[in-house]
Amino acid sequence: MNVQISKWLLLAIISSSVFLSVMDIFIVNVAIPHIKTGIRGTDGDIQLVIALYLLGYAAFLVTGGRAGDYWGKKKVFIAAMLLFVATSAVCGFAQTPWELNIARFFQGVSAAWMIPQGITYIQELFPGGRERVRALGIYGSVAGSASVIGQFLGGILPEMDGMLDGWRLIFLINLPIGLLVMPLALFFLPPDRRRQNAGFDQSGVFLLTGALVCLIYPLIRGRELNWPLWCIGMLVAGVVLLVVFISDQKQKRLKGHLPLLDVRLFGFRDFNIGMAIVLFYFMVQDSYFLINVLLLETGLGFSSAETGMLFVFQGVGYVIASLVSLRLVPLFGKKVLQAGVLIMVVTLALHIVVLNGPEVNRQLLYPMLFAYGTGCGSVLPSLLAVGLKNIPIELASAASGTFSTFQQTAIALGIGVIGGIFFSGLGTLPDVAAYISAYRIATVTNIILLGLVGFFLWLLPGDEAVCSEMASH
Repeated sequence: MNVQISKWLLLAIISSSVFLSVMDIFIVNVAIPHIKTGIRGTDGDIQLVIALYLLGYAAFLVTGGRAGDYWGKKKVFIAAMLLFVATSAVCGFAQTPWELNIARFFQGVSAAWMIPQGITYIQELFPGGRERVRALGIYGSVAGSASVIGQFLGGILPEMDGMLDGWRLIFLINLPIGLLVMPLALFFLPPDRRRQNAGFDQSGVFLLTGALVCLIYPLIRGRELNWPLWCIGMLVAGVVLLVVFISDQKQKRLKGHLPLLDVRLFGFRDFNIGMAIVLFYFMVQDSYFLINVLLLETGLGFSSAETGMLFVFQGVGYVIASLVSLRLVPLFGKKVLQAGVLIMVVTLALHIVVLNGPEVNRQLLYPMLFAYGTGCGSVLPSLLAVGLKNIPIELASAASGTFSTFQQTAIALGIGVIGGIFFSGLGTLPDVAAYISAYRIATVTNIILLGLVGFFLWLLPGDEAVCSEMASH
């Protein structure tokens, strides 16, 4: 059954997928200490709560797009939403770290299958250039709003203990949203034809997933287990699987098959530079939230509600700067991104200065986090356009999918590496001084990573190409 409604209302249904997917990243960040206590988990367990969601998302994002072609966007959208709701319920009622983290991985997989359907629907529903830009702008605004709302809810929900522990509500809140959206999608989303020739690269998915898990999991677990041989073995296996995956993708391209990753992209120097920027930037992105939440709540005794409100200020700064930067980049090119990186570096240095003892001037934190958010908002929205500006049109879709996969993988890697540096600095019986020292080391590492972002931005071609590319959209 299908009922005709305004395409702008259809956009609202479609945008629910990116709202839930993004909110579930940020809502968890602020509630990490409560989750750790609730499931009686270790430091590694809480890193995995974030990282496994991102790994599931990264490994299956390209496959999710192909699934919509093969079975139909509408069916895949509804099925993925159903899986997202089901895995959210498992997360909300999980009793052990193992249960929670397995559910988080499949929650990430379901997000990876939802998102591509929404983007494809937008391309079909809004064929006109101006309308499509407006629709994509609304879609992006929903994602930005979800990050702010997630940080706010991640702060207040864990403190609302009742029949259930408050932290469980951060997952269970997905249920009413998903259960409302699914029947609306069933009745109102237009049907579509499936394309049987859009096959799956099943072996590619298996190899990439195996490589990412073998690389990320031991980075998180190895430290607290004193690096047993199986952790070293997994790291070696991850490198081997990655090499086999790249070789497998080359062979499939040569035989005329449709690979998961189009390796021709890495023949473009600008694309390789862009992926280096993505790697180092997104390693900072979520590790920043992890180490700041742990310092503020566990080290300095802030409530989750106060921490959530601080990050709301950071999110507001991000949203405002992102809107401004999208207007400035066509005029000034990569200089806008370089300025944003500089703001992030300076404000991270201020973080170290301000968060240097048990008595913190809370009034300084709000403008400081707002300023950091403006730096992020000056960089992130235009990374895709700047990094992919010289990619041929026929490779644009593959480049975009690779960008998104690399982005999520880099975030998970940052959680493992920067989180590991932070936890290594705490020692066995951490006090406030240990938290501040560990935070300082991890934040300096993030400053170095941002310095690498600035270096690779400098290596990109001049602004003229960037400006003309952005102006054409």
